[in-house]
Amino acid sequence: MSSLWTVAALLAVGILISALYRQAAEDGFAALLEAQLFNLINSVSVNENGSLSGSPNLGDLKYVQPSSGWYWEIVPVSPDLTGRLTSSSLGFSAIASEPLDRVPFAFDYQRTYDKPGLNGEELRILETEVVLDESNRAARFRVMGNKSELKGDIARFDTRLALYLVLVGLGSVIINAGVILWALRPLRTVRKALARVRAGKAETLEGRFPAEIAPLAAEMNALVANNRRIVERARTQVGNLAHSLKTPIAVLVNEADRIGGASGQIVKEQGGRMREQVQHYLDRARVAAQTQSIVYRTPVRPVLERLVRVVAKLNPGIEVGFAPGPVPDFVFAGERQDYEEIVGNLLENASKWAKGRVVIACRPAGPDRFETVVEDDGPGLNEEERQAALKRGRRFDETVPGSGLGLSIVSDTAGEYQGEVRLQTSRLGGLAVVVALPLSRVETGLT
Repeated sequence: MSSLWTVAALLAVGILISALYRQAAEDGFAALLEAQLFNLINSVSVNENGSLSGSPNLGDLKYVQPSSGWYWEIVPVSPDLTGRLTSSSLGFSAIASEPLDRVPFAFDYQRTYDKPGLNGEELRILETEVVLDESNRAARFRVMGNKSELKGDIARFDTRLALYLVLVGLGSVIINAGVILWALRPLRTVRKALARVRAGKAETLEGRFPAEIAPLAAEMNALVANNRRIVERARTQVGNLAHSLKTPIAVLVNEADRIGGASGQIVKEQGGRMREQVQHYLDRARVAAQTQSIVYRTPVRPVLERLVRVVAKLNPGIEVGFAPGPVPDFVFAGERQDYEEIVGNLLENASKWAKGRVVIACRPAGPDRFETVVEDDGPGLNEEERQAALKRGRRFDETVPGSGLGLSIVSDTAGEYQGEVRLQTSRLGGLAVVVALPLSRVETGLT
């Protein structure tokens, strides 16, 4: 904003200086013509023969150089006066006067008007008529100045003025930018320290800060510490809840085994579902607490490589691998356990339905997100089945082991990180699951 005000002020100053110079130049030009006119009048008289006489010298070589644009002329007005005197620059040429009805004399018996010169230049003509002797014989005195030179001088001045003001403006902008950048150095230090906290490389804002920034850094450190306490408290509560529910559910399942029969089997199945549901919502609570943190960052490639090896060993009849090309060095803006759970569920689900091949890939999805894609060559799902697949507990084939919670857990976990899950047709002919998750821009160098 200060630079804009500087530019506006320089523009206003430039316009003012240009106007003042133009006015001063025109006033000086007019005063010069008037002084030369008076000099011309004082240099001429009428001789005994009734003819104009005199050798005016206006002290300027321009009146000697032919067709210079600077001329003077004296012609008789009275019928009993003869002769014609001109400057050497005008010679035998003539420049007609304007009719009196068009340009009358002013109160001081002078008139001024513009006419084209001998070479097309613009002339400013100052003219008057003077009585030269006691016989009232009068002559017309004319001094002609080159107004094109005046305009050229003004244009050259405006050009130099604009150049100087532009240089001053650029210098001011550069100086202002330098001052601003220098003043913002402490904020850049804070930003870098905060980036280290976001990347998990530091737990507090570290470094020496100026007195003006130190309170801000202290408040940020207090915020980070409070955030860490909230996360730890949430983890503790989640752990306590898990332990408090684990024993009653285990007792129910054991009692179901003792009861036996159809009733026992129903209790056992429902107890198992209770355990899965409790674990599912405990995981969601843990993720919700952790997504409020700003320090969890997970490199993607090591997680994918380990999970691919594990799933390939557990399913020797299925080819599990990466799509062609290198695996990007993305960093997930979340905890490793959550990303492992997402990808593990996807690989496990794809291995159950695949005929012989499962492929996983990672790709960018904008400046702050990335996508993990798991594809299989199984039977796939139609559009209606895709819409229902993400619902909790929905299973399409009861002969295949599972609880129907895999895709639901993936969707819920991704949603806690403001991500999304899409089901598409795989290039292998089966199902392709695309999970979009936040990307850590600090670790990938995108900030």
